[in-house]
Amino acid sequence: MKNILLLGAYSDIGQALARAYAAEGNNVWLAGRKQEKLDDLAADLRIRYDQGVETFLFDAADTDSHESFLEGLPVLPDSVVCIFGYLGEQEQAQSDWEQAHRILMANYVGAVSVLNRVADAFEHRGKGSIVGISSVAGERGRQSNYLYGSAKGGFTLYLQGLRNRLFKKGVHVLTVKPGFVDTRMTEHLQLPGPLTAKPEQVARAVVKAERKKKNTLYVLWMWRWIMLIIKLIPEPVFKRLSL
Repeated sequence: MKNILLLGAYSDIGQALARAYAAEGNNVWLAGRKQEKLDDLAADLRIRYDQGVETFLFDAADTDSHESFLEGLPVLPDSVVCIFGYLGEQEQAQSDWEQAHRILMANYVGAVSVLNRVADAFEHRGKGSIVGISSVAGERGRQSNYLYGSAKGGFTLYLQGLRNRLFKKGVHVLTVKPGFVDTRMTEHLQLPGPLTAKPEQVARAVVKAERKKKNTLYVLWMWRWIMLIIKLIPEPVFKRLSL
């Protein structure tokens, strides 16, 4: 039995992960901004799985609170899963700094702030697992979402650096790169069915990959090859494409 801390637990992927970890017999700690929603999810998990469930208020954008948040946990968790994010509106963010800042804060700055502290604590202890939900959008800048993509690309590199730093200290770091996922964040988009995962598919794949101590996980699997092809397109050609 492990203590699993989920940051951004009430997102669709967060809820699916909470159920997947609880089903395996772990204690699940739910962290997010809205206490009422966390309480509802916690009650459901207790009934379904009869596991220990705790809730904690957490705001990724309030970086000044991250140290006290971690210090306020009952004990240092065994695993921390960083789920929170914000797709945002690319066209609006191009001229609206507030929107751009929100995208960057939710997808990169807030994550680095809290995981820096987690990494130090895990390194000192000599064990632990960090899971970061990044995105295939971070693998190449595209006009349709380059602010979101740049934040996720930075997060991917950050996790890679953490993995390189912490491996010898006994700490595992997993980078998760979903493609399209059918969630509330993407409900306004027309997504291609065969390339779109359900949150439950992401959750099952993450739990399995963490158990096997994988470095990088693509969900769905074909996104690894799709992104390889996209990255191989020469820049003189790529800049003429509407992607």
